[in-house]
Amino acid sequence: MVLEDGRYFKGKSFGAQGEIIAEVVFNTGMAGYQEVLTDPSYCGQIVNMTYPLIGNYGVNEADMESKKIQVTGFIVRELCTWPSNFRSQGTLGDWLEKNNISGIQGIDTRALTRHIREAGSMNGVLTTNDESMAALQEKAKAAPHMAGQDLVGKVTCEQPCDYAAPKEKKYTVTLIDYGVKYNIMQELANRGCQVRVVPASMSAKDILADNPDGIMVSNGPGDPAAVTYAIETVRELIGKVPMFGICLGHQIMGLAYGGKTVKLKFGHRGVNHPVKELATGKISITSQNHGFCVEEKSLPQDVEVTHVNMNDMTLEGMRHKKHPVFSVQYHPEASPGPHDAAPLFDRFINMMEK
Repeated sequence: MVLEDGRYFKGKSFGAQGEIIAEVVFNTGMAGYQEVLTDPSYCGQIVNMTYPLIGNYGVNEADMESKKIQVTGFIVRELCTWPSNFRSQGTLGDWLEKNNISGIQGIDTRALTRHIREAGSMNGVLTTNDESMAALQEKAKAAPHMAGQDLVGKVTCEQPCDYAAPKEKKYTVTLIDYGVKYNIMQELANRGCQVRVVPASMSAKDILADNPDGIMVSNGPGDPAAVTYAIETVRELIGKVPMFGICLGHQIMGLAYGGKTVKLKFGHRGVNHPVKELATGKISITSQNHGFCVEEKSLPQDVEVTHVNMNDMTLEGMRHKKHPVFSVQYHPEASPGPHDAAPLFDRFINMMEK
């Protein structure tokens, strides 16, 4: 694997053969690799796992967070070829090969992580082809960078559809799909919500025509500033019904308020990020996956910052002072990760009740 600044790592391939070019990022989770691989927010990225042993418990249908693998490539220190778990339905390597996803093992993943932390996330080439390091570096430098890319079109649903009906229907929620994870919809269904999933391109008028009790603005990949149609749609929806945004949805809400987003040096990806709620002082350990954030100083006066990241003090949550609208940068549905932030779904339910 060759980075665009010339740093390279040699290892052993697994999964599919060939060559891919994408942004290289790292995830610090010790488990949850299948959820990471199937999270649409990772579309267009090569993910490096910092925990050295990956694949130990295999893969299974129940841990999918979308209908397919979403990452472009996968990097691990040591791949387990003989998983041991009663839920396992196959090996990680076979699964990647079946789905035509390239991986590399046997490299110093922590050295790669330290390099990205110091130099920032950048493009890389992952290849089994025999080419010079200089040629591969030039390919990485010439490839499009994440900033300015709208990747939502690659992961959103094509037509409106209903998620599995709850046991007892209490509310109807329209979820705008920018690359939603299954467990977000499941958390809503567990609380009595009938979830209607709609494409990212659906207009505000058509969304409101269903007369939902609330609107969920989902997570997703890419640069939020590039998803201009989504920003306009969310701007038109603010104040109409209760709204809850997560991850990319949070960033799009910030842009819809009139704020700005910036690209972080290496992003937040993992399951152990401490976030402080300013109103209570409570600190939650959260699951995160993002490379952009809302710039706090850019927000208008009618938007209040509610949460901050305790590692770098970046904005992690906000709410509108006049309308029942709030959002968080992290993932309260976890999968993988701790469930500290799950009560945020209850907050959304309470808004719809009122």
